[in-house]
Amino acid sequence: MTITETTGTTSTGTTSTQEAYAQVVDHANRADPYPYYARLREQPVARLDERTFVVTGHQEILDLIHDPRISSDPRNLAEGHSIGGHTPAAETDAEGEPAEESPSLLNAFVMLDAPKHDRLRSQTMRHFGPPHHAGYVDAMRGDMARIVNDLIDGFGDAREVDLVEALAYPFPVTMICEVLGVPREDEPRFHAWSEDIIATAEATGPEDAAEKRERAGLATAQLTEYLSALADEKTRDPKDDLLSGLVNHDGPGGRMSRVDVLNTAIMLLIGGHETTVNMIANGVLTLLRHPEVLERLEREPEHVARVFEELLRLEPPAQVTPTRVALDDLVLGGVLIPKGSSIWVMWAAANRDPRHFADPDRFDPDREQNDHLGFGGGIHACFGAPLARLEVQIALVEVFRRLENPRLVLDPPPYRRNPFLRGPSHLPIAFDGVRPR
Repeated sequence: MTITETTGTTSTGTTSTQEAYAQVVDHANRADPYPYYARLREQPVARLDERTFVVTGHQEILDLIHDPRISSDPRNLAEGHSIGGHTPAAETDAEGEPAEESPSLLNAFVMLDAPKHDRLRSQTMRHFGPPHHAGYVDAMRGDMARIVNDLIDGFGDAREVDLVEALAYPFPVTMICEVLGVPREDEPRFHAWSEDIIATAEATGPEDAAEKRERAGLATAQLTEYLSALADEKTRDPKDDLLSGLVNHDGPGGRMSRVDVLNTAIMLLIGGHETTVNMIANGVLTLLRHPEVLERLEREPEHVARVFEELLRLEPPAQVTPTRVALDDLVLGGVLIPKGSSIWVMWAAANRDPRHFADPDRFDPDREQNDHLGFGGGIHACFGAPLARLEVQIALVEVFRRLENPRLVLDPPPYRRNPFLRGPSHLPIAFDGVRPR
């Protein structure tokens, strides 16, 4: 299927689409939103309101994310639209690129289009992966196992823990801080800053939204001030870490500007752990619900790669991306999407599209076809996927290797309110003991 320019039908948002969408984002349904995603998927491309479309089909999303007429820059939204209450500025510089603003998650390269996106991503990747740093992530395998086991040792004599607080949260925070070169003693400060910055999506009403935006702005300013001082230190005394590379390297694309360094660092710090926390918690929860898969994983830990990919298909943390914009009139799945429209990409619905995956609601690590969209796709595919993939695999293997008779205390557990990122806010588990390393 391809996207065409000349034909298609327009439609107003249907009641069934709007009702199904409302059920998807209703916090009361966070434990199992998938029946509502299935209802949305009855129209793989559907109009939600005058200027917003939702895309739920696997093929339709692939077509969308590879179309050059689709922007990831929210500044291209039609006037009056916003994302989580944030109305992006429309200013551009002399080259027609977005003008540099105050550092923010919303100004990071994941929110930009080519060529600036490509340049910033390449400048960052130079210090993180192939071809210049091939083997960088895999070399951290030993550190990851040590950190996970230190956290499990910290359970002490307890026979019940909240896995989110005790392991799923602190482990990826420690890892992304190590990657960036943030001192270990400063890690706790990121918990509050990160929670305030992403909490704008969890607002329960206009007053709550205004309060959360104010707190997010304050947290961003404090995080920026901290990172700016750290960048100064890395400029004077560079180390072997990513932030030192960003502030000091003069590569083919030139030196990254200070604003871009800070935008990138904020994105990596927040994106580098928020989704991974949910991957670990969703993974432990799903495996404890499927003892036959768990027993095999305990016998055959090398099976974890396939288990992980199936977990990411079935229970992806990143459920919805609400930031794509049509730069021109286009037709997707037979539906005309006018220029300037907001497009919401429903990854979680596509991962269970029965037109693409056989028996899509079944947890089957042995499935042959598993080209899921759990890490997104196209030029904006998850930058930190190699790190997250290894972190979660090691966490799952070590948790179930060391805990004796682990079991859920509460099923379903409480979920975070964020409609875009899905995962338990707490995951209490009980066990009979902790095996030695």
